[in-house]
Amino acid sequence: MANIQEIARRAGVSTTTVSRVLNGHPYVSGSIRARVLEIISQLDYVPNASARSLKKGSTRLIGIIAVSLSPLLLNFIQAFTEIAQQYGFNITLFMTNGDLEKELVALEMLRSKQLDALVCVLRANDWEVIEAYTKYGPIVTWQRLQSEIIPSVFMDQYQAYILGIEHLYSKGYRKILSIYAMSKGLNTKERKRAYADFVEKYNIPDHGFPQFQDKTSVQDGEELAGWWIAQTDRPDALFCSNDEVAAGAVTELRRRGFAVPGDVGIMGFDNTEVAHLLDLTTIHSPVDLQAENAFILIQNRLAQSDLELHSLEYRLIERSST
Repeated sequence: MANIQEIARRAGVSTTTVSRVLNGHPYVSGSIRARVLEIISQLDYVPNASARSLKKGSTRLIGIIAVSLSPLLLNFIQAFTEIAQQYGFNITLFMTNGDLEKELVALEMLRSKQLDALVCVLRANDWEVIEAYTKYGPIVTWQRLQSEIIPSVFMDQYQAYILGIEHLYSKGYRKILSIYAMSKGLNTKERKRAYADFVEKYNIPDHGFPQFQDKTSVQDGEELAGWWIAQTDRPDALFCSNDEVAAGAVTELRRRGFAVPGDVGIMGFDNTEVAHLLDLTTIHSPVDLQAENAFILIQNRLAQSDLELHSLEYRLIERSST
């Protein structure tokens, strides 16, 4: 394989001159630069990116760890990638499907200086495992985490859920069924706490509805619609865990001849593209700004800078489904 010494020998110059050409150094004459570049082309020489990264102490590469893909996650990745590229970084995505070893590959790449930083969008390993790698580079998470070691860009979903359920109450709904995502997630815990406080505030009677958890997909929403149709005592509103579940419920109910909101009100969460397409009332989550905050935390650590974080807040988006 060609190397810098072979290029220098063939071009009749020093290795320092070849290095200057490779790095775009201005103090090389035009004729010498052209001769070196011609030899590089003839030998099909490609610089060793890993070696150069170790020499510079930076790869300009940030890893994103995720268990699976969703519309919301894609929005996060897109926003993070856009701001990272503005600062000269590239992104590599690690899809683990919950495999602990696949996640460790990314963490080991951070340790071996093949990555400058990591974003744990959804992690598989215990936090104690991940925290041990923070000494090798910045690690930021999108998950709800109270930690002095790993900063998080999560938002308090208690306030968001209160915002949504108060909207449903103001529209006259009294038999509201809340549908949750991850049963063990801290965000679900906060949504449940918000619902319990709402029930206590308005003295809402217990209608005996089941507690639906781990509902995240359009198919889950279709199944919920089937459950709703089969009931004799039906909820008058469904506050869904996300827009995809709400979309599945709305589509299936309308397909089977029910009116939304005439027969039941339906509300989503996140304000993804599907909510706009189906005219769903939802809670807008500023995912793009959360992603930018994640990058800012990394950039401030890597560059010892002091970029200001965005102020974040949820917003109610009222549309026809309620």
